[in-house]
Amino acid sequence: MDIIIPNTTEMWVNIAAFAILFVVLWKFAFPPITKMLDERANKIRESLERAEDTRVEAERLLDEYKVQMAEARAEATQVIEQGRKVAESMKAEILAKAREEAEAEKAKAVAAIQAEKESAMAELKGEVADLSVAVAGKILGSSITKADHEALIDKYLAEVGSLNEN
Repeated sequence: MDIIIPNTTEMWVNIAAFAILFVVLWKFAFPPITKMLDERANKIRESLERAEDTRVEAERLLDEYKVQMAEARAEATQVIEQGRKVAESMKAEILAKAREEAEAEKAKAVAAIQAEKESAMAELKGEVADLSVAVAGKILGSSITKADHEALIDKYLAEVGSLNEN
């Protein structure tokens, strides 16, 4: 095994070259490198600050959006409730109107039936009068007076009316 022993002159030359190289680097290379690293650090710091500002602004906008969404939901719920109330009101109004129209139609029908009944009674009265005069004339064999005729008609109508009411 060979032991490696350094050459002292060579070692001093290497140390001197290293020192000169270090001074040259210190004088000419390190300041621009340091400046570049400082600029890079500043850019990174500014980017981080901008990112933080952007994050804060995004959170603020998100909070505003959430508030707006809550307001929109509340407004939509209110509009739906108003629509339901209007629909219920319209329904009640339509039902009331339909009831009124049905009652009016019923009243018209009752009036028409009553008019038909009165018309039929008047017609029947006329026919009964003619028939009663003819029957009375045949039974009695002679003609009767107008007063007798009216009395017979009233009596007959009273009997027919009492039968009709049952």
